[in-house]
Amino acid sequence: MMRRSMRLLSTVFLLLMVVFATEMGPIMVAEARNCESQSQRFKGVCVSNRNCASVCNTEGFPDGKCKGLRRRCFCLRNC
Repeated sequence: MMRRSMRLLSTVFLLLMVVFATEMGPIMVAEARNCESQSQRFKGVCVSNRNCASVCNTEGFPDGKCKGLRRRCFCLRNC
């Protein structure tokens, strides 16, 4: 009887360890959020992301992308 209860207790303990270990999971590194603001210096319809990024660089932003239905240049930076 004692041997059977020890086996049951060991099994329950092992299952609890597995459940807790999987819930902890791997530690994920969060990406920095991007903040965007419409370019103040870009003129016309934005067709080239490279051109948009160049204009954004002159405004002090590291990157820029053409976005939206109206194709505006938005400057991007980490928040």
